[in-house]
Amino acid sequence: MRQNNQEQKSFALNSAIGFLSVLLFILILALLTRFVYPRILNERAEEDPALISSIIQLEVLNGCGIPGLATKYTSSLRRYGFDVVETGNFDNFDLENTLVISRTGNMENARRVAQALGVPEEQIIREESADFYLDVTLVLGSDYTSLNL
Repeated sequence: MRQNNQEQKSFALNSAIGFLSVLLFILILALLTRFVYPRILNERAEEDPALISSIIQLEVLNGCGIPGLATKYTSSLRRYGFDVVETGNFDNFDLENTLVISRTGNMENARRVAQALGVPEEQIIREESADFYLDVTLVLGSDYTSLNL
């Protein structure tokens, strides 16, 4: 009886060690692949390297009331190399034209986003705030179907 109990403990310990070994192997493999493959594939930068030269963090807000619009555009923006850190709704849903808002005062980042999406220069505004930890806010208006996404 004592030997059977000891065999069960040994089996449980060996199983735990085996499981942890497999888990460690997977974690090491995941770490190595981060060095081999870039984290963000920047398809837009391949088309026009001057368009996006660094990661631009942005927030996407729905300003026209179409359910799920900000989330829908988030995946497209990420495919083009933008780092979408937040999505949500704008203060109201009556925005006709899409806006690009510079949050850090670096208008170049806002211009790059606007240029990538086909938003006219006059729809780029500067609204700096120490409360924002992102570069640009994109507010999708009723003209969202005309964007380059």
